[in-house]
Amino acid sequence: MTLALARTDAPATDAAALRTAMRTLAGGVSVITAGFGDERTGATVTSATSLSMDPPTMIVNVNLASSTWPAIRRHGHFAVNILADDQQAIADRFAGRGGLKGAERYAGADWVTLVTGAPVLVGALATVDCELEEAIERHSHAIVLGRVRAVTVGAGSSLVYAAGRYGRFAG
Repeated sequence: MTLALARTDAPATDAAALRTAMRTLAGGVSVITAGFGDERTGATVTSATSLSMDPPTMIVNVNLASSTWPAIRRHGHFAVNILADDQQAIADRFAGRGGLKGAERYAGADWVTLVTGAPVLVGALATVDCELEEAIERHSHAIVLGRVRAVTVGAGSSLVYAAGRYGRFAG
């Protein structure tokens, strides 16, 4: 059986069109954290996922212009904090809403460290503590690979993000 595809002239691709297209894809919300003490920083992402189970490896995309990328590179670690549906305020803080930067974003929540020293959120739906394995800089972002060193798993529903709004997955 042969499948014939009709070719059409595609409209020009630009950043705005791609951004609009990707906003239609719902994603789980995580906060990526790195650093120690006053050098702690982090960012809200929907781009964290497992790359491999053997060996356990995570992948996350981090903007090169963010404060998070230099901290990951300098300290050689990061944590993926998978947010529960009642943690929207934390997502907003680490997304830069309210103007907080760096270690100020950690206020109002409890944080601990596991194996690598990267901050992990107490009460997160799950946390994945990673040692930096490799980073590939492409265009505006770094594709960051992390060897998983510790995992915690809680209970609850995931915070999700689509079309510029937070929501929850009811399951």
